[in-house]
Amino acid sequence: MREMPVSFPGLFPDLEINIDPVALHIGHGIYWYGIIIAMGFLLAVLFCSHRARRYGIEKDSLYDLLIVATPLSVIGARLYYVIFYLDLFRNEDGSINFAKTVAIWDGGLAIYGGVIVAILTVFFFCRHKGIKVGAMLDLGCMGMLIGQMIGRWGNFINREAFGGETTLPWRMRLWESADHFIEVHPTFFYESFWNFVGLLLIVFVIEKRRKFDGENFLFYLFWYGLGRAWIEGLRTDSLYLFDWTLLGEPIRVSQLLSVILCVAAAAVLIYQLAFRKHKQSELYVNQVR
Repeated sequence: MREMPVSFPGLFPDLEINIDPVALHIGHGIYWYGIIIAMGFLLAVLFCSHRARRYGIEKDSLYDLLIVATPLSVIGARLYYVIFYLDLFRNEDGSINFAKTVAIWDGGLAIYGGVIVAILTVFFFCRHKGIKVGAMLDLGCMGMLIGQMIGRWGNFINREAFGGETTLPWRMRLWESADHFIEVHPTFFYESFWNFVGLLLIVFVIEKRRKFDGENFLFYLFWYGLGRAWIEGLRTDSLYLFDWTLLGEPIRVSQLLSVILCVAAAAVLIYQLAFRKHKQSELYVNQVR
């Protein structure tokens, strides 16, 4: 499927896209997925460094954090994937093939694993440096949205992370063989667009009225969790919570986590905005000026 063309017959009947997932055939190959992830990371860093002073964060502190958080987040994303797809990494005798668990060039990263590790890294880094955690998270969550928004296009190149079959006008046609195709939800685009809207809301609405450190981040958890809970239900390649079921249906790990994050973040946001009084002087940016 990865070498077959992709099209959107309901929108562009005569257009077919056929991009080789391998950009450069050198060694194991340099994949477009990796290039796109790197582009998303670079744009996220540039964006956050440009806005850092609005949150009282020095650029050097941001760069120091990234040096630590970036490799740890990749490890977290891989570990999350391996844990919930453990059977893919077993030998015939049932033992774990540790060489395969670290072969990230073969694919297999889970966003939530990277996000969880990134948040933990921010917490410990900021506590060590004397930086307010909420301020750094408010800045960093915009970078995460940018990275996730752009990174999903790597899934498009790889012909992965798509949804179930549909007849909607924006359906995506994937060829499974030379004489058979399926038309599915382009869930990679749903999530990319959802993250783009979330970024716009933070930049043009939430940030301008920010009352406390951590407000952007809580909105990010709510917004991303809400969208991911919906989109994950459309996908056909979800990670499942072992063999557990709910009402006879297997439990999708990311969907369950998304619902929990969405509800928890909404509850904290409502409490902070409706029942707590905040002063502008309490914002970290106003304490370090």
